[in-house]
Order: sequence, then structure tokens, then C-alpha cells
Amino acid sequence: MFNLPSARSSVMWLLAAGLWSASPAVLHATPFFEDGFLGLTQREVHDKFGVPHAIRSRKAALRVFSYYSPGDWEKYFSKLVSPENGEDVYTYARDGVQVRYAFVYTPDRREEGDFPTLYVRRVEVEFTPDVPLQAIPELVREFSPSTTPDAPVFRSSLWILLFKGPASKKAELVVEDWNKEDWEWSLAYQLFSLKGLPDRLTVETPIDRLEFSVQSLPRIHKIGRYTHEPVPNPYSPDFARRVPAPPVARKPVPVPEYAE
Repeated sequence: MFNLPSARSSVMWLLAAGLWSASPAVLHATPFFEDGFLGLTQREVHDKFGVPHAIRSRKAALRVFSYYSPGDWEKYFSKLVSPENGEDVYTYARDGVQVRYAFVYTPDRREEGDFPTLYVRRVEVEFTPDVPLQAIPELVREFSPSTTPDAPVFRSSLWILLFKGPASKKAELVVEDWNKEDWEWSLAYQLFSLKGLPDRLTVETPIDRLEFSVQSLPRIHKIGRYTHEPVPNPYSPDFARRVPAPPVARKPVPVPEYAE
């Protein structure tokens, strides 16, 4: 005769072993760059930050979103769109500023099936209210721009683009350009101002959003010379010590003279 409790324990152990062997393998990825975000899988983001505070999906218009609770998204809305359409959102209060992280994913197109692994291709960090350029490293600890004066930095009327660190071949995984193999891809920080940037940047220039992304410096040198203006590195020590620009002399408005 066998001991009943021992048999029950054996059956439970076999069931547990069967369930474990049937579960999908956990995929561990490594970040492409020093930021620690780009290249992580969605599961690793959840392990690092916990359950998202919200899930958002983009409308057809640029930067128009719908926000859902994780429960509602999982139960209903996730079944209406592709898995990568849901962006994980985490919101924190830091020094009186609302700092909102949103993780944007892309599927691994090498995998077959309805639910390929999702990898982080961009992280958007939004500030409410906007913050001075010099305050961002304190508010976002993952943001570590170069401080060398000759670091590659560009600007337009709405954004500042900073490159840092060496290129990574692995980063091609999240690049969607058709000819991505022809370029080198590096970590890029892009800072946006919805109100537009002033002609002369200062450490007090207001910024609404910071993005961690994968961009190509050689590509910008070749085809972006008309849209990307090279500027001094705003995070170099020399930048804050610049002599202020002289005030622009305004021409007087001519007053017409009338005959009496």
C-alpha cells in the first residue's frame, strides 16, 4: 500500500512540472545603449517598473491619445488593435513636476505568430509644466547627455537633437527604415518645445518632452543638412558661460510726413 498524502504530493508536483514545461520561455534582452531602455522587451519593462499606471493608444492625428486602465486594456481594447499599439505609461511627481514615461514598442518581425516579442524602440518623457533645459538631468535620471563641447548636437525650430555613445548593430532590430543596414544607429536624445525654440538657446529654454530614440548620425550628415542645424552642446560647461548676445537693434517705424 502507498501513503495517500505522499501520492497526492507526487501528483501535485507532476502537475506543477507539466505546467512549467508548457509555459513559454522567458526571453531576456539587453539594452542597445547606456540609457537602459531601448532594446528591452515589454516583459522586462514590466519587471523593472511594475504594472503600468495606464495604457495609451495613438489616434490618427499626431500626439492625440486615448488612455485606458491596464485592466480595461487587457480585457477589451487590446483585442481591437495590434499588440504594439498599446504604449505602457508610468507617471511620477518629481520636484513639483509631473514626469510621464511612455514606452513605444515594435514587434520582432523575425518571429512568426500572432504575438511576437515586443521591444522598446522609443521612450517619450513628458513634463507638465514645461521645464528648463538644465533641469532635465535631475528629473530624468536615465538622461545622461554628453558634456563635451564638440558632441554632435542639432536643432530645428521645435527640437534639439543630441547624440551620445557608439553605434550598435543590434539597434537595427527596432529601426523601421527599409535601408537600415546601410547606416550606423546610435542613442539619440531629442528635446521638444511645443511653443517653439528661441533663436538663441540658453539653459533656461523651456522643454515639454524628451525622447530616447535610435537615430543615425551619418544619415543626418548626408541628407539632413537642410533640416538639422549644428549647434553648441547645451550641456557642456562652456555653454552656460557664453557671453550674452547683444540686443537686436530695432529699426524705428517710419512716420509719414504730411504737408500742412
